Amino acid sequence: MIINWAENIRALHNILETLSIRDQYGNTLQHDEGFERWKEITFKARDADNTIFLVGNGASASMASHFSADLSKTARIRTQIFTDLSLITACANDLCYEKVYAEPLSWSMKRDDMLIAISSSGNSPNIIRAIETAKSLGGIVVTLSAMQPDNAIQRMGDINCYIPAETYGMAETCHAAILHYWVDLFQIEMSGN
Repeated sequence: MIINWAENIRALHNILETLSIRDQYGNTLQHDEGFERWKEITFKARDADNTIFLVGNGASASMASHFSADLSKTARIRTQIFTDLSLITACANDLCYEKVYAEPLSWSMKRDDMLIAISSSGNSPNIIRAIETAKSLGGIVVTLSAMQPDNAIQRMGDINCYIPAETYGMAETCHAAILHYWVDLFQIEMSGN
């Protein structure tokens, strides 16, 4: 249990330092190599006028919205999220909650579009279903997960980022740091710095 700010900062540092990035074959990538691959596929998506979709639940849904805005505004990338309350409740009521992201993805996603799937537990059925849908449509998938190292999504993407955070607060804070780093890398390269 963390009892003071200094311990909290050390815990965040330790978790971020042990970030695991793996490819679709389960091969471990060094941090810089993993982020470089992610940046490259982001450039390809932007240059091909593809869309980046972002999904998550709760705070992860807020993160999806936040980074959708960042990518659109600063990187000029087409993005889409499915956090409209009417859409979510219609899909959940008329289909099932597991399809709140998979169903709209099935209407909108094209080959080589990208899905960023954020799940602290890595076991959310609606996120798993969204990843399966994206892959079936020829999409590129990047996952961010935490909690248990054997969670379902940490081996489902083309790039899989896993952090050993045990609480939602730590998982969400670290996921935000990872996503900010990715967007910043992309933006720095765009500006030529």
